[in-house]
Amino acid sequence: MKMFLTRMGMTAKFVVTGDMSQIDLPRHQKSGLAFALDVLKEIDDISIIRLNQNDVIRHQLVKKIIDAFDKAEQ
Repeated sequence: MKMFLTRMGMTAKFVVTGDMSQIDLPRHQKSGLAFALDVLKEIDDISIIRLNQNDVIRHQLVKKIIDAFDKAEQ
């Protein structure tokens, strides 16, 4: 993430997307996305938007699947 984010030109704008629920690294290893979100959260010029199941606009079955996985993971 650092290597990517530090290549920004003067007029560039970046949008980085990711799904924190789909990290498949070992528990002791933090993902690059999770680390970047933590490190960059205090920078005023960076917006972090977190979406949830209410933002899913696909088939209604997709919402039910997300809810089922969320429930099973708790």
